[in-house]
Amino acid sequence: MAFHMFVVLLCQVAVFLSFCAIGEGHYSIFRRFKEAQNTKQGSLFEEQWFTQKLDHFNGADTRVWKQMYFINEAFYRPGGPVFLMIGGEGPANPAWMEHGTWLTYAEKLGALCLMLEHRFYGKSHPTMDLSTDNLRFLSSRQALADLAHFRTMIAKARGLTDRKWVAFGGSYPGSLAAWFRLKYPHLVHASVATSAPVYATVNFPEYLEVVWRSLASENTECPLLVKKASDDLVERLKDPRTYDNITKDFNLCSKLQIQTDMDSAYFLETLAGNFMDVVQYNEDNRGFEGLTGTNITIKVLCSVMTDSSLGDPYARYAAVARLMMETFSMKCLDTSFSKYISDMTNISWDGPAAGAGRQWVYQTCAEFGFYQSTDSPNQPFAGFPLVYFLKQCTNFYNISAEQVAEAVTQSNEYYGAYDIRSSRIVFPNGSIDPWHALGITQDISADLPAIFIKGTSHCANMYPARSDDPPQLTLARDHIFLLLQQWLKQ
Repeated sequence: MAFHMFVVLLCQVAVFLSFCAIGEGHYSIFRRFKEAQNTKQGSLFEEQWFTQKLDHFNGADTRVWKQMYFINEAFYRPGGPVFLMIGGEGPANPAWMEHGTWLTYAEKLGALCLMLEHRFYGKSHPTMDLSTDNLRFLSSRQALADLAHFRTMIAKARGLTDRKWVAFGGSYPGSLAAWFRLKYPHLVHASVATSAPVYATVNFPEYLEVVWRSLASENTECPLLVKKASDDLVERLKDPRTYDNITKDFNLCSKLQIQTDMDSAYFLETLAGNFMDVVQYNEDNRGFEGLTGTNITIKVLCSVMTDSSLGDPYARYAAVARLMMETFSMKCLDTSFSKYISDMTNISWDGPAAGAGRQWVYQTCAEFGFYQSTDSPNQPFAGFPLVYFLKQCTNFYNISAEQVAEAVTQSNEYYGAYDIRSSRIVFPNGSIDPWHALGITQDISADLPAIFIKGTSHCANMYPARSDDPPQLTLARDHIFLLLQQWLKQ
């Protein structure tokens, strides 16, 4: 789930990251340095293909395409439920067919496990290219209709029509899991909607406010030092004579060029993304996905930011950037906004942003907003205001700021935002995760419970358990299992 750095590196390297559960990327909507990595692709599970409709809302349009899915029958017992993991804004990662808390539940409950890749991500290509005209078929509503048609046809083909289906998802797919139960209650019996942002909003400055609090939970000085460094960098950018030194300090691929506010905003957002990504995925047990860098935690970042031997806060901020580049084997950092525009407007499936960047940013412009701006004073960064994100919608897709606002309003009207009227949906969220600000963190009703997990980050409950998990995370996983057990008896 997540617009910021997520898109940046994605365009630089063209591999996608690891979105909570579903893709090799995170919402995420949406993340960067992870995108520089090749995730493990060896899998026991073969790619399966389903014939899907292009436009579910136009009966006269008979075009179809092939959608990828995976199946794991290892735990299925006759009469057992069907678990459906919902794909998100990245390639469907078959590692989730071998690992994850949902498989622990499946083994105990005798469930058949399926995972459906989201349209326009990974290998699921509904159209010839990613032109803005074609991207009109990319939406959460079309994705939910994909799920409904898939569930209906697979159930018929495999004799699973009378089985109870349970939807799982994390981050944006967590929202889809909740909305699948909301909009198609006759097809899905229950949902686990982890770290799900259910409230669409154009401006999301609260994201960075949570980043501040999460850094402060490790060391109260840490976000203050980040703010000093960020403010110092903003001042330096006002003087072109500093650009040579900044280029060296942050190991940029080419000399820093700041000619417009968009140039500086892109540069500042790129560096802030180091902290945003680490906070969002802090100590998540994601190693099975083939990712490196999971050892970089809030504790590590704050230890660098409080290390006076490295110099002033600005020097420590640069040290964090170099640490991230070293961790992800990046020779240099590309902060060219003009290259970013070029990448994001390339409509080929082979383009540098086709892994997910062009598609996910389109969804933010056409449905959700979620722009993690620096418009709040209660956060540590500066220099990338809301207008920076809105201009990208215009540059990439010819979507105006007014159209973004209208789209967000329509999404909340359609799905209900925080006011979800349904049953048998559980909403787990972590207190460290900035996305919890747009999620359900208090029970709506007995049948729509929230599980707010102190000290955990994005989608933590979905990852495999480990011996050093905090007790509240273990209890949360157990709580979800008991709810599923209870709901499947209904």
